[in-house]
Amino acid sequence: MELEQSAREPTQSGQARWDGTVPSAIDARILGLVVVTAGVAASVNIPAGGVMVALAAFALLASAGVVVHLLGERKLRRITDELVERWVAAGGEITDVTRTSAGMRTEWTIETPDGEVTVGGIALVPVAQFFVEWQGVGDSMAASEAEENIDALAESLYEELFEIGSAPQRS
Repeated sequence: MELEQSAREPTQSGQARWDGTVPSAIDARILGLVVVTAGVAASVNIPAGGVMVALAAFALLASAGVVVHLLGERKLRRITDELVERWVAAGGEITDVTRTSAGMRTEWTIETPDGEVTVGGIALVPVAQFFVEWQGVGDSMAASEAEENIDALAESLYEELFEIGSAPQRS
């Protein structure tokens, strides 16, 4: 399954169908925050070491921050891709996977016939958090924990989203 974004394929009914990819979610807001933070941190070095030390500190901090975000985004995208792949393999119907954003979180909206599921988290590798939200109820965990337990996570979420979620509601 590819992780890069490609065009959606229309179905015979004219609706877009999921094409098997999870779009990239590199977030300019987080990159901007990294650059501003690196600038503030580097400016502290001007009185102690001069402008050259401050520029070197800025370059080091900004590049490290960008790498941390890219690694975090890749981890969250990989978790999202593996979840969707397992749900489809188990018989779940996925209509589309799109990139969304709220606050400083990196998110994807997974559209199913029973509603939308929002997955994502904080895309900074040392503190990466993964969350799932469906019908107003959410849960979060460390992204490394989600990645280690992806099979159990996919199975329990599949049960909630596709088996229990699609059951007829009784009054």
